Amino acid sequence: MSLSNTINYLIQNLVSNTRLFKVILALTAFLFFNSSGCPEKNDVELSREISTPIRQYLNLLDLNKLNNLKKEVRTGNHKALYAKFLRSANKLLAEGPFSVTQKTQIPPSGDKHDYISIGPYWWPDPEKSNGLPWINKDGQINPITQGGNTDNVRKSTFFQNVYVLSLAYFFSEKKKYAKKAEELLRVWFVDSETKMNPNLNFAQGVPGRIPGRSSGIIEFSGIRLVITSIEILDSQSAINKEIIDELKIWFADYLHWLQTSEGGIEAKKAQNNHGTWYDVQEITLLLYLERFEEARLSLEMVKTNRIATQIGPDGAQPKELIRTKALHYSTFNLHAFTLLAHLAEKNDMDLWNYQAENGASVQKAYAFLIPYVTEQKEWDYQQITNIKAAKRKLLLLFGEASSAFKNTEFCEIALSRNSQKDRFLDLVTSKCSVL
Repeated sequence: MSLSNTINYLIQNLVSNTRLFKVILALTAFLFFNSSGCPEKNDVELSREISTPIRQYLNLLDLNKLNNLKKEVRTGNHKALYAKFLRSANKLLAEGPFSVTQKTQIPPSGDKHDYISIGPYWWPDPEKSNGLPWINKDGQINPITQGGNTDNVRKSTFFQNVYVLSLAYFFSEKKKYAKKAEELLRVWFVDSETKMNPNLNFAQGVPGRIPGRSSGIIEFSGIRLVITSIEILDSQSAINKEIIDELKIWFADYLHWLQTSEGGIEAKKAQNNHGTWYDVQEITLLLYLERFEEARLSLEMVKTNRIATQIGPDGAQPKELIRTKALHYSTFNLHAFTLLAHLAEKNDMDLWNYQAENGASVQKAYAFLIPYVTEQKEWDYQQITNIKAAKRKLLLLFGEASSAFKNTEFCEIALSRNSQKDRFLDLVTSKCSVL
C-alpha cells in the first residue's frame, strides 16, 4: 500500500470513529499551540489571507470580493437589489427549522432520521392496476415526488435559507440572521431528536423497483451552500464553536459514507453530471475538513475522469445532449466543472486551462454554448421545459466564470443579456465588475 493510500485509509477509519477523531483533533491542537505558541489575533487574520490552500478562507466564494461588494452596498450601490434581498431574508426568519423527522413517509429502515426521496422523473405505470413498478419519463417531474411526504424539497429549502441568512448577516451585520442560520444548522445536523443520519441510502428510490439509487446523491450537491454558509459565519465569529465541531463530525461521517458505500462508489463512477457533481461534493467536504492532499488527488483525477470523458473535442457534452432537457443539463454539468476549476485554482491547480489529449476542455464547453446563449444559433437539441429559463441560468454561469477566471469576453456576454440585474445573490457569485 502506498503512503498516500495508507494515510487515506487511516483518515477514513479515524473519522468513522467520532470519539477517537475528537480526541485526536484535541491532541493535535494542544501539541500545535504548545509547540509554536498561541498566535495573536492579527497573526490569525494574516494567516487566513495568505494560507495555502485556503488563501481567502472561503472555498467556493472569495472573501475579498464579498468585502468589496459589501463596501459598494455601504456606499449606496445596488440599493434596490439589496433592499429586496433583505426583505427576502426577513421572511426566512419565520421559516423552519427543518428536519428529516418532519416527513410523513417512513424510510425502509423504519428510522425517520434517514433521508428519503423519490426519483423525480418516475411515474406510476398506467398499464398496471397498482401502478407498479413505476416507469421513467425523462425530464418530466412527477409532483408526487416533490411533496412533504419525503425530504427533498424540505432539504433544498433548508440549504437555500441558511445560505441566504448567512449572506444577510455578512452584509448587514445583524445578529438575527446569524442566529437563525445557526438554529437551522443545529436542528438539521446536530440535535439528537431531529438530526439527519449521515447517509443517502434511500435517496431517489423508485416505487416497485428499488428503495434508493446512487443517482440520488446528486440531491446533496447543495451541501456546498451549507458549507459556504458555515465558512461565512465562522469567518465573522458569528457561530458557536461547539456547533462547528459537531458539524465537522457530521460532515466527516457523511464523507465516509460517500466514499465507501455502494451508492457513493457507483456515483463516483458515473460518466455524466452525476459523477461531476459527486466530485464537487467530495472535494468541498475534503477541503472544509482540511484533508487537503486527498482533495488535490481528487481534483487531479478530474482531468482524466471527467474532462477527457465527458467533454468532446468540439466542447459538446454528449451525455447531456441526449437528455430531454439538453440545454439545462449541459449548463448544469458545466456549472459543476466551473466549481471544480474554481476549487482547483484555490489549491494552486489549473483545470480552467487544462486540455485533454482529445482536445477537450472546460473552456471549449463554454465556447460550444456561446452561439446559443447569444442567440446566433437556435438550440437544435431537445429542451422540453422553458428554454428562456435555461438560457438565463447559462448566462449567469458565464458571469460566474468571468468573475472567477477574469474572462472579459464571458463578462460581456453575461452583461449584454442583463442577466445580473435580477437578484442580489447573482452579484455574490457573478458580478463582472468585481474582478
